[in-house]
Parts: sequence; C-alpha cells; structure tokens
Amino acid sequence: MLTDPRLHPLIERYGPAPFHPNPVGIRPPFRTLVGSIVGQQLSGKAADTIWQRLEARYPIEPQALYQATPEDLRSLGLSRAKASYIIDLSRFALEGGLEGIETQPDHEIIAHLTRVKGIGVWSAQMFLMFGLGRPDVWPVLDLGIRKGAEKLYGVTTKADLLELGERFRPYRSHAAWYLWRVLETQ
Repeated sequence: MLTDPRLHPLIERYGPAPFHPNPVGIRPPFRTLVGSIVGQQLSGKAADTIWQRLEARYPIEPQALYQATPEDLRSLGLSRAKASYIIDLSRFALEGGLEGIETQPDHEIIAHLTRVKGIGVWSAQMFLMFGLGRPDVWPVLDLGIRKGAEKLYGVTTKADLLELGERFRPYRSHAAWYLWRVLETQ
C-alpha cells in the first residue's frame, strides 16, 4: 500500500494505520465530533482530563449536552467558546444534521460539518479519519503533520506539503498517521 522507503521503518514499528482498507472501528459521529472540539488546541493530556470530566458529568449524547448550561460545561475546563460549540453541535445533531453522514463523500462531509460553529476543516478532517476511518485525508493544517513532514522529508511550505501528499494518494490518511508517529520517535 505505502511503499515509501522513509515510511517503511515507521510501518514496521507501528504496524497498520487505523484506516480503511485495514480494519477500523467506526465511532459514533456525535461523540467523535465532541471529542474533536474538546481537543482543539490542547495537549492530549489536557484534552483527556477535560473529556473524562465531561463524560463523568454527562452522557455524550446530543440531548444531554444541548441541555447543559455553558457555565456547567465551563466548570469542567472547557473554554467559553468550546462550551458554545458543543451546544451548537448538539442542536445540529438534534435537528438531524448528522444523520446519514457516514455515506457522504469526504468533500461533502467537510462542507456540511463546517457549517457548525466551532467545526472547521481540521475538525472535519479528524472526523473523517478517526470517526469514519477514511483512507485518503491529508490534513495539511495540522501542526503535527507539518512537523513530521519537515523532520522526515525536509518539507517546509504548504505547497511542498500538498505535493508530498500526492505521492501517498489514495492512502494519505495512512501517511499522515505515520507522520504523527515520527514525532513520537524523537
């Protein structure tokens, strides 16, 4: 699948990436998107702490989170903006905005989800990858991807990163996953 010699040691070390055609567990859209909002611009540890607090207080379901007050959500460590985003996503889900989303093409999902306040292209791409296991997403806005590509390939510009992604098509999600692993081997 990926035959790039620079990725080969990472593939050997970490095994198959968690995207199609490899076996993947599809995660519920709402839960995945809430997790994406919680994790925006936070370290993994900080995001995990807030997620655990959120999950301990509320079922991660649209109705429960829609009824939560911004103050309650903020008391768990969420910013004012993120509390607002989670409530808006909950409204969107309650109105049917996530129904059948799994069957849509990637570009339609991104366009659809970015209508929700607090979900940008990066969050939609993370949903495609980790919620749906889509194999060909290239999240050039992700700092980890940029740093991994710079370390492994010497790529420093967005144009070069886009060009690099073309060599991995139709398995760019897989390549991205290994670029994140590059940063773990430092």
